[in-house]
Amino acid sequence: MDFGYPVLTILILFPLVAACGLFFLRAPQVVRMYTMAVSLIELLLAVPMLSYQHNADFQFVERLDWVHQWGLEYYLGVDGISILMIWLTIAVLPLCVMCSWTYIGKRVKEFHFCLLFMTSAVLGVFCALDLVLFYVFWEAMLIPMYLLIAVWGGDDRKYASLKFFLYTLAGSTLLLAAIVAFRITGGTFAIPELMQIDFSFQFQFWAFLAMALAFAIKVPMFPFHTWLPAAHVQAPSAGSVILAAVLLKMGTYGFLRFCLPLTPAASEYFAPMMIAISIVSIIYGGAIALGQTDIKKLVAYSSVGHMGFVTLGIFLFNLRGVEGALFQMLNHGIVTGAMFMMIGTVYERSHSREIKDNLGLGKYMPAFMFFWGLFALASFGFPGTNGFVGEILVFIGAFQNSTWIGMICVPGALLAAAYMFRVTLKLAWGGPSTASKWKDLNAREWAYLVLPAVFVLYIGLNPGFIFKIVDPSVNKLLDDFDKRKVAHVETVQPMQTAANDILDVLAGKK
Repeated sequence: MDFGYPVLTILILFPLVAACGLFFLRAPQVVRMYTMAVSLIELLLAVPMLSYQHNADFQFVERLDWVHQWGLEYYLGVDGISILMIWLTIAVLPLCVMCSWTYIGKRVKEFHFCLLFMTSAVLGVFCALDLVLFYVFWEAMLIPMYLLIAVWGGDDRKYASLKFFLYTLAGSTLLLAAIVAFRITGGTFAIPELMQIDFSFQFQFWAFLAMALAFAIKVPMFPFHTWLPAAHVQAPSAGSVILAAVLLKMGTYGFLRFCLPLTPAASEYFAPMMIAISIVSIIYGGAIALGQTDIKKLVAYSSVGHMGFVTLGIFLFNLRGVEGALFQMLNHGIVTGAMFMMIGTVYERSHSREIKDNLGLGKYMPAFMFFWGLFALASFGFPGTNGFVGEILVFIGAFQNSTWIGMICVPGALLAAAYMFRVTLKLAWGGPSTASKWKDLNAREWAYLVLPAVFVLYIGLNPGFIFKIVDPSVNKLLDDFDKRKVAHVETVQPMQTAANDILDVLAGKK
């Protein structure tokens, strides 16, 4: 649908342009109110995207010459795979502003500038249909996230921010090499056009490896996950929310947007390895989370397990698996983002994230425990919550692919229930409690928890509208994938037989 103006460009540029207005403000309270107003206006600017048509075409497309001599274009568009992430990014911004209202007391202006800058960069990642434009936004995101951890983080913020930066930069270097290779071999940077080119298996092999490593670090998948707990624990609440809700999804989005459509034969070849690593991530993340005493670190490690379900769903290459992956991407952003906001809420009262220092909240903070219990149930996929829909779809896809894959994933779901029940029971009824002097949620805290809670229940009880959005794009992705991988089946099949040994070992067959 043509609205007569560049919808996506305005969505991307408005937060960045508005951020420049912060330099003319002085009072911290005015800065907070100004940023809140900007975030609400951004929500209004996204209203035209509600007219998204339920088909597989790229929509709201904008295409202009950028650097003609190099073949660079300013090329934007969205489909059913990216639009959910765009809505999630825009919805998270006002929540981050509200949860930081009293949490951030120093360099308030610079903090909110980073929030707005980050929003623009992430929206650009999900809208870009030119490889170089995608890479520019991908790299731009590093700067504000690094600053959020390094300036407003905890005692070990320098270590955490440097580790985050180096890991992500290493992946970005590999991604850049793949982008250059696609330009040389395919003759264009335009992603939709590259999707129509049948690259040789040898080229796909190396291009997939470069891209997959970059995206695996961003997810993060085991064993590239070690930067995530440090970044989460040291980041301020808003930083953790953005990191969990949006930034981790950039890696799984990369698998769906680049690896499957551009390197289908290599994706098929490496699928057993990716499935095996995903299963390890699920079980490892859950097992490590079960032993944590720091609430924030527990939720951080749970993200490793949850994102393992996402990558597993992607590399099952069936409708239910990829649908489940997209649901999990959205659901993890909602639930884990909300949990990090709640951890910030209780930290402002106890000045500790240790479970032992936050016992017995059920008696003195019942509203807090209501929301925490709801998000905890959603986190391990309790029926009626959004987490159940995504998880059950991935399980259906896994059992459709192989009974063994489905069975191996079951302990991961049980571990999620175990660590969430453990921390929830201790927070609610553990004692003795120091919470008697604490006040329950105030109006601002209610405001930023109600919206995620509504979506937890609405998506859990009525997921049909998400299916209508994602199914056309997912079906097209899988149809194209099946057609294009056939051209290389004779090359891949002997190697695929050897690669399947990975799953046989995991299943106990060898």
